[in-house]
Amino acid sequence: MVRSAVQATLDFGDDVERGFGTPLADVTFIVVDLETTGGAPKDAGITEIGAVAVRAGEVVGEFQTLVNPGEPIPAFISALTGITTGMVAGSPRLRAALPTFFDWVRSHGSTTAWVAHNASYDISFLKAGAGLHDLVFPEHPVVDTVHLARQLLGRDEVRNHKLATLARYFGASTVPDHRALHDARATVDVLHGLIGRVGNRGVETLEELRGFSASVPSEVRAKRRLAADLPSAPGVYVFRDALGGALYVGTSGDIRRRVSSYFTRGERRPRMAQMVKIAESVTPIVCATDLEARVREVRIIASEQPRFNRRSTRPNSHTWLKLTDEHFPRLSIVTRVRDRSGRSPPAHARAVRRP
Repeated sequence: MVRSAVQATLDFGDDVERGFGTPLADVTFIVVDLETTGGAPKDAGITEIGAVAVRAGEVVGEFQTLVNPGEPIPAFISALTGITTGMVAGSPRLRAALPTFFDWVRSHGSTTAWVAHNASYDISFLKAGAGLHDLVFPEHPVVDTVHLARQLLGRDEVRNHKLATLARYFGASTVPDHRALHDARATVDVLHGLIGRVGNRGVETLEELRGFSASVPSEVRAKRRLAADLPSAPGVYVFRDALGGALYVGTSGDIRRRVSSYFTRGERRPRMAQMVKIAESVTPIVCATDLEARVREVRIIASEQPRFNRRSTRPNSHTWLKLTDEHFPRLSIVTRVRDRSGRSPPAHARAVRRP
């Protein structure tokens, strides 16, 4: 069940515009779990490393090693994990285990993301260990299954968001038992279950997965398709409704990136959320300069009166600089341009008059 759900989300690679985001099917997820001595991350008291590499819903590699922390393992930790001081006596120290693990991670390429359940805990230990032994930590985007689960599963579905609870809920093939590789395998199944859930909400890329928030309505998130074919170039963008009417006009140094931002949790303006729900297309106008973009923006606002531009209610209130057509031309401050001698207006009229 988990396998079919995640595959439905991952089998879309050809439909996602390259450059718009990294398709989930192209990402190798390094799902990692650590067992420790129970101390602070700065001490890097790791006793076991377990990891599973998964790509397009398939396991492509596993890594596991016990680690000798160089100190006795507390009895309560041994009772929890089953790992004793005697078990790790002949195991490699962290200075030897960590480079081997990092090399294994790097062998899976650069299109990689870390995954962990409560990722800040595991990643902080790995980074601390790298720092203690002068190693370069493999910097990759991080996906936290706890965060995703909290966004997607309410208390009416699960009583908490612990790994064991989620593993049961998604029918994981491995029962988590506080051993690193077993817990990593269980986290893989939880990840796949969660990806299946966000796929139903239009999440198809790593960037969208990492930034997922249930606070973004599904109908707004689905509108990201409007940005898929836009150019990554400077210019003007015009949101239009089903009849082709202008809703909102803006400028940006990267049209695609700016338009894409309207469909994320970063966009918090209520009027923009309302506009996006109505929008059915976006018209891009690539411009050679910022001046050209601003001039075009103002002219479109003045001519089409887009209802979501605040400036559109007073299209003639802008202050323009005009070069007069006289024997001795001069700059004149005007509020309406009747010919092509005008230039883009500054933000405020007083800026025009500034010496």
